[in-house]
Amino acid sequence: MPIVHVSGTDVHYSSSGSGPGLVLVHGSSMSAESNFGHLLTAFTDRYTVLTPDYAGSGKTTEPDGGPRLELLVDQIVAVIDQASTGPVDLLGFSLGAVVAAALAARRPDLVRRLVLVAGWSTSEDPRMQLVLQTWAASLIAEADIASGVGPLLAFSPAFLSQLGHEGLAGLRSVRPEPGTLGQIAINRDVDIRDELRRITAPTLVVGCTQDQLVPVQHTRDLHAAIQHSRYAEIDSGHVVFFEKPTELTALVRAFLDAHQAAA
Repeated sequence: MPIVHVSGTDVHYSSSGSGPGLVLVHGSSMSAESNFGHLLTAFTDRYTVLTPDYAGSGKTTEPDGGPRLELLVDQIVAVIDQASTGPVDLLGFSLGAVVAAALAARRPDLVRRLVLVAGWSTSEDPRMQLVLQTWAASLIAEADIASGVGPLLAFSPAFLSQLGHEGLAGLRSVRPEPGTLGQIAINRDVDIRDELRRITAPTLVVGCTQDQLVPVQHTRDLHAAIQHSRYAEIDSGHVVFFEKPTELTALVRAFLDAHQAAA
């Protein structure tokens, strides 16, 4: 696995496929593999897919004092600089969408097209603060509590119910990445509203109608703040990559391929 060094951290990433670069930026508590691994073949036929782990996930190290949004952006920039010969398509999920949007605003020269899934622009909403605080507290309290709180925030009620008791037990056995608390702290401090007007790449924003972690109105507001962005909504909980993978990948491929053909 390739490594790039950024601000005292070792950033690990993978590369697969061939063609124009497509960078996938994962969400909190996940690694690139756990977030996107089951979907890579939906893109590797036409794209060179880069899947970095940012600080606290996979083997990527954290700085002393914990990560900040600026570091996560710099880590993804470094991967693009090292692994790509030109601008890339950039897809971010959840906190990864915040990172991707900030990167696109700060380094428009690196981003050809932008896809933001279940993202948001500010965490000032008191309910969102309560949700993130409760999630963090569950991780501190004990693993059994956290293993219940996480799925309740991540998935829609119908999706969890259809898993049955055995499926839920399997889901609860999945442990969050070691840097999850630091990543939640970044989530609680997000405010990129002033940066969004600087995004120039063609952008698709995808909201999740039943999202309990990032209520869909926040994603709609993100779309409204990015000039000329397109918006689509999927009837899913927050982790749409697992609830509606076929619908999501088809939507993303249609957006990317259409712009690729027109280029």
